[in-house]
Amino acid sequence: MRSWAAERVAAAAGAELVRGGPGGPERAVIDSRSAGPGDLFVGLPGSRVDGGAFAAAALEAGAWGVLVTPERAAGLPAGGAVLAAADPLAALGALAREWRRELGAAVIAVTGSVGKTSTKDLVTALIAPHRSVAASRENFNTDIGMPLEILAAPAGTEVLVLEAAMRGFGQIAALAAICEPDVGVITNLGPVHLEQVGSLEGVARAKAELFVGMRDGTTAVVPAGETLLDPWLRPALDVVRFGDGGDVRLDGDAVVAGGERLDLSLPFTARHQRLNTLAAVAAARAVGVQPSGRVEVRFSGLRGERVTLAVGATVINDCYNASPLSMRAALDDLASHEPAGRRIAVLGDMLELGAAEAELHREIGAVAAAAGVDVLVTVGRRAAAMLDAFDGESYAVADAAEAAALAGELIEAGDVVLVKASRGVGLEAVAEALVAADAPEEAPHG
Repeated sequence: MRSWAAERVAAAAGAELVRGGPGGPERAVIDSRSAGPGDLFVGLPGSRVDGGAFAAAALEAGAWGVLVTPERAAGLPAGGAVLAAADPLAALGALAREWRRELGAAVIAVTGSVGKTSTKDLVTALIAPHRSVAASRENFNTDIGMPLEILAAPAGTEVLVLEAAMRGFGQIAALAAICEPDVGVITNLGPVHLEQVGSLEGVARAKAELFVGMRDGTTAVVPAGETLLDPWLRPALDVVRFGDGGDVRLDGDAVVAGGERLDLSLPFTARHQRLNTLAAVAAARAVGVQPSGRVEVRFSGLRGERVTLAVGATVINDCYNASPLSMRAALDDLASHEPAGRRIAVLGDMLELGAAEAELHREIGAVAAAAGVDVLVTVGRRAAAMLDAFDGESYAVADAAEAAALAGELIEAGDVVLVKASRGVGLEAVAEALVAADAPEEAPHG
């Protein structure tokens, strides 16, 4: 937006220009502590704090300007542009939509019950050698985060890869209205956010809002055989299916797309990541990129990160989040390891599963047993139900601190340890404690 005058910024946001300023902003921020030269600070009213109260501080820090409610726009110190809108969040979304249109980039939006961040990372990695690509950072996938990432995309961006998250109905539709995707990807459907959407059919309806908001002639990328999405795949969409029997699939270790074997080398063997790669290939091809060569991808944090400890054990830190679908995928990956020692799974509560939570946790206990887990540690009252279907060595603890202490005592050379739970459990403390305990002590200063 650097080339936009203050008048154009205000018009794009649907805001009143109270006071102008030179040039245009480079990005938008919502934290006044990070505001500086070239920034548009957007003061978002919240349930406890009104961000507009910090507009003066942002201007004093040298921000290009501020976007706040009309009440907050009065009496601000000199320096910087001042834009006023009754709903600053809606204005932020409108501004992002106009910048998306100005960029003229092909927009790929990725959602799904699990794997959307990894798939976004893979799409970006496949496109980067061929086109100028910008991608959203992890967690910037809401009605606040997505507009910020669009506005951070520099001029000249040819492909914009965005993640779209939801916890209920209407949220994906709102995000699609902001980013206007040319390609929409749904990685999968699973029992997540059931407290809000009620059933798998509800999950499909909420995720498929992405396709409802897309223009005719755009591309929908969906899992092959996922019939729950069929009602939302109107004939005017170009539908590409990935997975077994799909348009993009695996033939042994080779990726086949449109009947052609691609010269593509994958640096991982985990089945769920290979499936995510197929979705990413479909999305890349939809914007005119033919992926080739070795896939050089760096996945976002806490998503299957592997750390080898000095003791000779391996920790798989997959603590970003958890659902029945992602738990199964992680245990399937753990089963693929042939450790010199044992397979240990430290599994915590899966949240927001509604009335079915006890049964869904018991099912994961059975999956762990089938995956050859030698030791199962459950964390939290919900996860304890896993032990009902697990007959091996097992322990139940109340929280992440107890799990960290127990895991430190259990681990031996040659073990492979999976650590996974919903984000609210904070189970990354287990992996962090294991790594910290494994670090060499600093020599005393003499």
